[in-house]
Amino acid sequence: MDIKCVIVDDELNNIENLQGILKKCCNEFRVVDVATNADDAFRKINLHQPDLIFLDIQMPGKSGFDLLKMFQEINFEIIFVTAYDKYGIQAIKFSALDYLLKPIDIDDLRTAVEKAKKRITQKKQNLNIENLMEFIKRGQNESPKIALPTFNEVFYVETNEIIRCEALDNYTTFYLRDKTKIVVSKPLKEYAEILQSFQFIRTHQSHLINIHFVKSFLKEDGGKLLMKDSTTVPISRQKRNFVKDALGSFASQ
Repeated sequence: MDIKCVIVDDELNNIENLQGILKKCCNEFRVVDVATNADDAFRKINLHQPDLIFLDIQMPGKSGFDLLKMFQEINFEIIFVTAYDKYGIQAIKFSALDYLLKPIDIDDLRTAVEKAKKRITQKKQNLNIENLMEFIKRGQNESPKIALPTFNEVFYVETNEIIRCEALDNYTTFYLRDKTKIVVSKPLKEYAEILQSFQFIRTHQSHLINIHFVKSFLKEDGGKLLMKDSTTVPISRQKRNFVKDALGSFASQ
């Protein structure tokens, strides 16, 4: 199988490094062109119609996200290749898309391209990319949808529909306002990091709650939260003052 790729990065040494790695370990992925800015990338992507683009987020002038906004329809897969960027990675994780941190780890690259290859082979509409574009458009002023991939499908859930999350080993269960439960095979820590901007707080090693759904603070057993769905969530001793402060700050808004 021949998979056509375009690499978009403003630094030529990063482009050359990625080309070398792909040639060495992923020879089905053929780089048909490269670009160092968004406008050139837009032209070359339209010219070559690649299956996959490796896209840097932070570039002078127009960013990688700005490039994506230029397309009326995105019919290619994307693997983001970027230095750490808090907002960018949050947006990518919200949509369950793949990204590689610079410098690129070969094992991470292999994993990402194999997942891309599977999607390309199946020719499925990439709703995760659509969700990313919606996240970028809305920003953090509204409740964005988070992609929750399960074994059989991907659910797209607005953050204001999530009451709480609970961890069990490397799985996370999402409890929604409509009483739906969604189990995702990712650790709670990952979701705590991306949901903290939307007034979710960690009350315990195994619990993450949406502060909008807290009904009351119960003093029993060292402290618990009664949620609006009538469930109770424990508060660890180490988190007790943090939770109280967070509830106080929220109440004063």
